[in-house]
Amino acid sequence: MDPHLLRTFTAVARLGSFSAAAQELGYTQSAVSQQVAALEADLGVALLGRRPVAPTEAGARLMEHAGLLLTRLAAARADVLRVARTPVVRLVVGTSGCAFGPRAGRALARLRGAMPRAEVAVRGLERAAAVPAVVAGEVDAALVDGAVAPTDPLRLPQAEGLTVAGAGEEPLAVLLPPRHPLAGRDGLRLADLTDALWLDAPGAAVPLADLRAALPGAYPVGVPYTGGDARVLHELVRAGHGLAVLPRSAAGPAAVPLAAPHLVHRVELVHGAVAGAAVTLLAGAFADAP
Repeated sequence: MDPHLLRTFTAVARLGSFSAAAQELGYTQSAVSQQVAALEADLGVALLGRRPVAPTEAGARLMEHAGLLLTRLAAARADVLRVARTPVVRLVVGTSGCAFGPRAGRALARLRGAMPRAEVAVRGLERAAAVPAVVAGEVDAALVDGAVAPTDPLRLPQAEGLTVAGAGEEPLAVLLPPRHPLAGRDGLRLADLTDALWLDAPGAAVPLADLRAALPGAYPVGVPYTGGDARVLHELVRAGHGLAVLPRSAAGPAAVPLAAPHLVHRVELVHGAVAGAAVTLLAGAFADAP
């Protein structure tokens, strides 16, 4: 059925007059009569009685469907026009180390909900390369992380001239191998672990440089690991190749909370001084995310 003919038919049936429908629709009365006749010819049934002008039984049944059909057509038209007028937004977010945690996942979900046409990509980066990637325009924004005192910002000398905003903090925990003498405690002091064997895994755990800055010590390295796969890190610890400090959400239930010094895993969002709509929404999503 032609929606134009259906719309004309419903106007006549609702108003009970061909002339009133013509005035409402901006047609001549003869054009309205021709459109109703064309719809009747298409369906092969009489839809309107002429004297008085009123729906036939078939016309009344069509009226039951007409409102929904016309509403759906109007909605489809509006949706198509909205999509055509809304440009596709592309956003590339770089992430280093353990920076991409549950909070980041929720923030991206909020962004995609607010901008359904956004094409979002997440790119893994080495921690030292994250801020330069923003400067070079390789990513639109980057998540960087580290271990600092609560509320303290990360030390990011390369971020001068960029916008840096907090994107979350959470407690730290020490990942120990099974049956380690210190496993199962309520908390551990870093001072008791500085001479233990450690993994040097800045892409998958808190860098040893952050631990040494918080509490100087030897931190002897058992195995260096340059990747960012959390499973590899966990297996190395499980096999006794060294300890690692991770954010609590990534450490797992068997890890022991780091009690002293009082450090947190802090994540910051770094982007250009002039942010596009997608980056602005992403920063707002981090601010609102639990």
